Amino acid sequence: MESNVVGYEDKSTEKVLTKKDLNKMAMRSLLLQASFNYERMQAGGWLYSLLPGLQKIHKNKNDLSKSMKQHLEFFNTHPFLVTFIMGIMMAMEQNKEDQDTIRGIKIAMMGPLGGIGDALFWLTLLPITAGIGASMAMQGSFAGPLVFLIGFNIVHFGLRFLLMNYGYNTGVSAITTLKENTKYVSRAASILGLAVVGGLIASYVNLNIKFVGNVGGKELPIQTDILDKIMPGLLPLTYTLFMYYMLKRGWSPVKLIGITVVIGILGRFTGIL
Repeated sequence: MESNVVGYEDKSTEKVLTKKDLNKMAMRSLLLQASFNYERMQAGGWLYSLLPGLQKIHKNKNDLSKSMKQHLEFFNTHPFLVTFIMGIMMAMEQNKEDQDTIRGIKIAMMGPLGGIGDALFWLTLLPITAGIGASMAMQGSFAGPLVFLIGFNIVHFGLRFLLMNYGYNTGVSAITTLKENTKYVSRAASILGLAVVGGLIASYVNLNIKFVGNVGGKELPIQTDILDKIMPGLLPLTYTLFMYYMLKRGWSPVKLIGITVVIGILGRFTGIL
């Protein structure tokens, strides 16, 4: 198999990023989802957030172009924890790691942090702060909404800036080990990334056949009695692999989204799906 490793022309690894640069990128990360779309999710906002650091690291225009193109690939994670990944990426870019390794680490982190962020913020912090604020408001206190907004965002912004710096410093300290084991790290990150993608397929791709057959006068639900017994989630996996195959054949994501919408409408109208 042909390698996709892309190296940089400028191999210098001078430490050029300051705390001010890191904080600037953390502020930009507030716009992570400003250009959210169904083809690349948060990729536009992700690149926008990283751009000040990338421009400072890559003085060579070709290197900057390669890096920007790589960071415009599909990206999706929890918007409040994204700065941890950003910090790691900046450390790796500054040390001119190959792009396969950078891509693998990014993919491996974005899924787990998405799940952690949902549990931490939407299922824990939000109910607690909103509950306190609502309770105060119901008692006639005008401070209720302020308590909610201030309490929630103290944690939110505190973590956003803290994780940016922590991720960057962790990345720098881990670079020596990473260089010694780069192939193993890249392979492990790719395996973890595939596992995350598999979990996402099972969680977010919903495709079930509602058609019920009739065998010997008895009803036979195709989905529950046949497909699910062969392998739960078989249809979502098959359809996802088909979409991936068509992408490799050069079909545009927009066309595939359109086909999916048509299949969904026809399936719902005919009662098959």
